[in-house]
Amino acid sequence: MVTTTYQVQGMTCGHCVSAVSAEVGAIPGVDDVQVDLASGRVTVTSDNPLDTASVRAAVDEAGYDLVEE
Repeated sequence: MVTTTYQVQGMTCGHCVSAVSAEVGAIPGVDDVQVDLASGRVTVTSDNPLDTASVRAAVDEAGYDLVEE
């Protein structure tokens, strides 16, 4: 298992959390998605390391921006 934390910009409510969780959770190999609305951090647990482009595309599809760290 691999756990990676991403910073997502633009989330303001519970709907935002649900949208990001659903899109990122649909990436193949993702087992769990935890979103901290206050900090904008999204912690993803997956079978293998995820391609950042896949995570960015999922976050973009949900309507938010993945912040480069």
